[in-house]
Amino acid sequence: MPADSETVSRGGKAPGGLFGFEHRSHPLLPWPDFLRRMLASLALGLAVVGVSLAAGMIGYHHYEGLGAVDSFLNASMILSGMGPVDTMQTEAGKLFAGCYALYSGLAVLATIGLIFAPLAHRMLHRFHADEGDGTSD
Repeated sequence: MPADSETVSRGGKAPGGLFGFEHRSHPLLPWPDFLRRMLASLALGLAVVGVSLAAGMIGYHHYEGLGAVDSFLNASMILSGMGPVDTMQTEAGKLFAGCYALYSGLAVLATIGLIFAPLAHRMLHRFHADEGDGTSD
């Protein structure tokens, strides 16, 4: 059952999508709802970064015995792609740092996708809406 434009504009999800993006046959989402969607994506992205940073801080503290500030520094530098600050002294710390670095690279890419997905969808939806209603699935 397709959602009408009123349902979509009041925050209802259009069918067929994990995140509720409107189908190409639905009208473009109004600006206030689009901004709300962008803010929700930004909040989700910041939550992923916050959880990732906390996990890194806990790991550096647990495996290397670093204090809170040094753990934050190392975790944030790895998460931002700059690399570690302190040399890892234990084998467990080295394994953690390697796994955290691999995770961080994927987490950053996924977070960028989460944050910019509504914008990319809106641009593609707008381009498709300009084509007219004569297209078929």
